[in-house]
This record gives sequence, C-alpha cells and structure tokens, in this order.
Amino acid sequence: MADEMVRLAQRFVNTTYGNGATLGIPKLDENGLTGWTTMYALTRALQYEMGISSLSDSFGPATLAAIGEKYGKLDASTVPSANFARILQSALYCKGYDGGEIDGIYNSRVQAAVTKLNQDMGLSVTYPGSALWPKVVKGLFNMDAYVTVSGGSSAIRSIQQWLNGKYVLRKDFYVIPCDGHHSRTVSQSMLYAVQYELGMADGVANGVFGPGTRSGLAAHTLAEGSSGVWTQLFSAAMILNGRSAVTFSSSFGSALAGETAAFQTFVKLPVTGKGDFSTWASLLVSYGDQERRGEACDGITKVTPARAATLKAEGIKYVGRYLLNPSTTSLPEKEIQPGELQTIAQNGLRCFPIYQTYGRDAAGFNYPSGNADGFAAVNAAERHGFKTGARIFFAVDFDAYDYEVTDSILPYFKGIEDALAISGNPYRVGVYGPRNVCIRVSEAGHATASFVSDMSSGFSGNYGYPLPPNWAYDQVVTRTLGTGDGAINVDHDIASGRDIGEGSFNAPRVDGPDTAFTAGYYQAMHNDIGAYMRSIGFADSDVKRIFTHTECLETIMSHDALITDLSHQYNMRKALIQTSAYWEMRHYDVVDLGVDAAVAYYHTGVGGGMTPLRDSSTGIAQISGDVGIRAWNYCIGKGLVSGTVLDPAKDPDIWTMWHKINQDNAYSVKTVSLIHLWDAGGKPGGNNGPGGETTLRAMSLNYTQFEIFQVLRRYQGWGDEAEEHATKRLALYQVFEKYNTLSRMQ
Repeated sequence: MADEMVRLAQRFVNTTYGNGATLGIPKLDENGLTGWTTMYALTRALQYEMGISSLSDSFGPATLAAIGEKYGKLDASTVPSANFARILQSALYCKGYDGGEIDGIYNSRVQAAVTKLNQDMGLSVTYPGSALWPKVVKGLFNMDAYVTVSGGSSAIRSIQQWLNGKYVLRKDFYVIPCDGHHSRTVSQSMLYAVQYELGMADGVANGVFGPGTRSGLAAHTLAEGSSGVWTQLFSAAMILNGRSAVTFSSSFGSALAGETAAFQTFVKLPVTGKGDFSTWASLLVSYGDQERRGEACDGITKVTPARAATLKAEGIKYVGRYLLNPSTTSLPEKEIQPGELQTIAQNGLRCFPIYQTYGRDAAGFNYPSGNADGFAAVNAAERHGFKTGARIFFAVDFDAYDYEVTDSILPYFKGIEDALAISGNPYRVGVYGPRNVCIRVSEAGHATASFVSDMSSGFSGNYGYPLPPNWAYDQVVTRTLGTGDGAINVDHDIASGRDIGEGSFNAPRVDGPDTAFTAGYYQAMHNDIGAYMRSIGFADSDVKRIFTHTECLETIMSHDALITDLSHQYNMRKALIQTSAYWEMRHYDVVDLGVDAAVAYYHTGVGGGMTPLRDSSTGIAQISGDVGIRAWNYCIGKGLVSGTVLDPAKDPDIWTMWHKINQDNAYSVKTVSLIHLWDAGGKPGGNNGPGGETTLRAMSLNYTQFEIFQVLRRYQGWGDEAEEHATKRLALYQVFEKYNTLSRMQ
C-alpha cells in the first residue's frame, strides 16, 4: 500500500539529488512504495553527504566505518546537516516509523522513533536512548523488518532480539531482522553466536560450520538439568527448526528433553533426549553430522555385483539411480545400465529412480517442460522396468530463490503432475532439491515425498529452512566406499522410511527399430494427445484453426507405412516425424490459407486483390519452398535420397517445391524426415541465427532428450518462440513414442 510519507521521501531524493543524477541512479518513481530501489537511493545519498566518493547500493564496511569515525553515533548533536537528517527521516518512514516532517531536524518525533527502533531490534539495553549507532544505521537502510510480519512467530522474534542484544557489539555480528521468521541471516547469526560462546575471537569467528565449531560443540553436550547460555542457544535452534512446542529458555527441563527426543526421531538420529553433537549439527547446518552412516545412497556409477556387495557391507538398503542421461559424452554410467536393476534386486538392495536432465537454473523450469519431463520419465521408467507405483524423484538441482519456486518450479511440477495423469498415473511424484523447494512443491500437492539436497548447506533454499515433513532421503556427504572392483563413489543419504524404493522389476524393454503402428492403441493415443494439447491451450476443435485434433491425427496416422519406412531408412524414431507433422498441421489457420493464396498468385498470376508473396510455409507440415529445397539438396548430396537438385534462388524451383509440399501430403511427410536429417547436420545454407547451428551426431534411435529437443527446435528455427515450442513438442514426442514403443513390443 502506498504511503504518502514514503512518496515525499522519494520526492526529496529526486529534488535534492538531480533526479538521481548526482547519485548515479535513475529518477525514483514517486509511488509511495518502499522497496530496494528507494533504500539503495537513500544509501547512496547518505554516502554522498558523508563525502564518500565512490557511491554504492551496498551499505558496506566503508560506509559503516565512516559513520563511526566521523560521528561516533548519530543524534541531535552529531547529525552534520539538514539533508543528512532528512535522509534519516526518510529511511525511518520507509521502515514504518515516524520520521517527523522530513524537515531536516532530529526532533522529538525522530528521537521517539529511534528509541522504538532500538527496542524492536532488541537493543534497548545495549543502546538505550534515541541515538543511532553505526550498526543500527546499517539495519535502518535495508528491507529487514523489526516487527512481526506475515504470520511470524513471537518465539522466533524473541530469539532474534536476544541474539541482537547479546552479540551486536561483536565485530562481525550485524543487526538481524526481528520479523518472527527463520532465514539465512538468522541461521548464520546462530553459528556466530555458537562460535562466540566457544571463545572464538573477532576475525576468527566466521559463521561457518568448520572444524573448530564442530570440536567445540562436541564438548558441549546438554541434558536434562543443564542451564545457561548454551541451553538458550540449543532451545533457540530447536524453535528455529520448527519445534514450536519448545520454550526459549536457559533451563533444560523434561519438556525440552522430550522435544529433543522427538526431533532426533524425526531426523533419524539416535534417540537420547540430549543435546549431543549430532543433534547440534542437525540443528545448525543442513547436512548435519557428516559422520553419520545412512541406509541410502545415490550416484552416477553402475552398481555391479562387486559394488552391490560393498553397499550391503556399508549398511545401504536403498540406491538412487538416474532414468536418463542427457549427454552422450559425459558420465557414461549415469543412466541405469542394462542388467543393473536385476543386479540390485538380486543382492537384496532396492532402487529409487531419479529424473534429471539439465535444469541448473530457473529458465529450464515451466509448465511445458514439466509436461515433457513427466512423459519422458514415464517412458524411461517403463523402459527400464520399474513397476506401477514406483516413486520418481524429479530434480531441481540449483539454488532456487523463493520467487523462482513460485514462478517456475511450481508450474513445472504441475506440468509433471498433469503428464502423469494423462498417462494414467503409473508412478508417484517425488521432488529432489533444496529444503524450500521440497517444502513448497509438497505443500502445493505436486509431490508425495522429498529427497533433500542438504549437502549444499549454503543454498538459500536450505539455509534457514527446516527439514521437510515428508522427507524420504536426506543427502549429507559424498564418500567413496569399498576398494578395488567394489569401489564406488556415492552421495550418502539418510533414509526416513517414507520411501523404500523398488525391489523387483519388469523385464526391461529392448528398444529396437520402430514397427507398424498397432491399431488397437489408436483410441488411447488419440485421447492422450488430445488431453495434452488441451492442457497447453489447444481445444479439440476451434474456429481459429482449420483442422481438428482428430483430423490431424488421422492424417498423420494414414501415412504410418511411409513413416515406418522412413524410420528404418534413416535410423530415425517415428515420433520425430509424427510430432513435427502433427504439430504444424494443428497450427494451420485462416491466415495460412491467405498466405498460400498469395504465393500461388505470385507464381501463377491466378487470383488477385492481394500482395503477391514468393514463398511461405505451406502444407500439412508447414514447410517453405526454400527449406524444402535445402533439405532435399542436403540429403541428395549425402546419398540419403534420390532426386533433382533445385536452386532456391530461382522462382521456378521455389514454385516446384512449394507446390508439391502444398498438394502432396505424403511428399510433405517425407520432407519432414529430410528436414530432420538436415537439422542434425547443422542446417548448412539455412537461416541458423546469429550463432549458427552445431552438427549433432548422426541420426540415431537412441538420441538423447537433448538431441531430440534440438531437432524439434531446429525444425521451427531459432529464438525464444522456437525454444518455447520445442519444449511443448518434446512432450508431444513422448506421447507418440509411448505408443510406438507399445507397438514395438507386440
């Protein structure tokens, strides 16, 4: 909600500092809304008034030191100028405090506001009165809140205030928010507090869970009857980890012992009811005590009989393995290998499947990519032999910020959920990722269990978040187990028992050449493709498009014999040809009809009342004369097809190709396969964008997900729209591939 005094603060910055020019920033939007842009502007203004030559958005060490050196503290007697006071008044309003009239006077209203600010920060004993001390000023010029906000916990706020009051005089401890919410900042402040209580000097204490901290905590086991600051820290850590029944206290009573035992049970630690090292570690850092020996592991290495024996000897029961490997050149054993699941089962182990392609940033996650990955995971799980009911853990292997979870990760998992529903829900959905990702995806109802990437303790999605309630596997350390032939490098995981993997498997599918389509699957495929297309905004029929879903699918499937032959001839999956042809035909609309008429008018003179057009995409597969010529010429040159080489610079040759594509559906279908071969070859002579197209490996039945995506994307061209459509086509490919696979198994 806009605030008039914040708007006046923004106007003050604009009018005083040349609409931001003096500060090296754009003019502020005078909207009355507090935000980082306004706080950064005020920070720069403060630096300017102090004579700092290099202005920055950051209220860093130089700014902090300058306040202490120049003024000691800021109050009515030390504020150097009216504009300096106005900056402080403006910052107070942006934090929700009464800053007076922004009149440049450190008056009684400002003093009352500062007194209240110090109280809210928990600093009224350390900093009594109405002066602004340097670290308080630093806290004033950010977006942290010092009152409980958005359902924050009063217990957590009391911990935050206590930490501020007790440790703010230490060199590297800065004022933390007092908003009632656990966070990365609060987590690190707890580590600093532990290190200070261990006797670490300023400059040695660093907020990192290192060897000194670990050894110190090992000497501070707490039990019923313990008291003092260590019990305060322990009870605080329990509350910050979601143990809401715990009271923040300096006395370790029976209630705290009981809650400690419950926490130990939850995280699968020995249940002692004591604040021992392993419990401290689980409370303070996401990976906890890395000396723990878990019952699960995951890895990118094939489980051989010798390695299976190693895992069993180490107490491992559950092994996480990957359904796909997107690369053909790296990590050759990442994907489950032939015979591996049988080896796992024969040795009394169980396997939980993991699905991951790339997904190292938010750009790879959206609803369409969730669709594509959901269908692909079903196909891969069935190919490897996972039975109905297995849980697949879909990976989010990066530090997703909370807004990225909202904008990208949740739609992605909704896409997975919908794809599995269209597939008949053969498998359950799990989520792999940082704690916040796992919590939010599960709370949204998109996953039934979490595999937590807790080794990445510095991730913002782990720092300050509790272990998810539905955690199944907790990834804590990488180890090499065994020796010789039995040596295997794994990520060691703690298992909760919520997921126990799979101990028996169907026979794996042998993915040989495609065969003729089995007619009995037509209606199921019709329904699945229709459901998928509806999920991305394509009704079975609508006034915008010429052809219905049924007409498109019947047209493509009427050429099944041709497509099967092309698949055999070019070592190409039928689904590639089917996907491109169906997708393009499904997009054919009245605008395309008008464009077709304009091209015919250009070359024949028949028609009129329109602007003639030399070439356009046409026919059921929307292929231009130019592209058709280049693809045919490429394949003729490679000896892949016979025909006459045409010249795309000549109008008669463009018309020859365009007319055949426009009139002959079978010719269009065959040309689709040639375009894919041309695409894989790097599209020589084509419009390939500013970076050009790389050459893929020769067309193969075992193309990876990445290679399939590239071929589908290149069919359309390059750029954002082509990337977006290729993701949607990839999901369609997986549906076609599902039924082609079933046909191959007949």
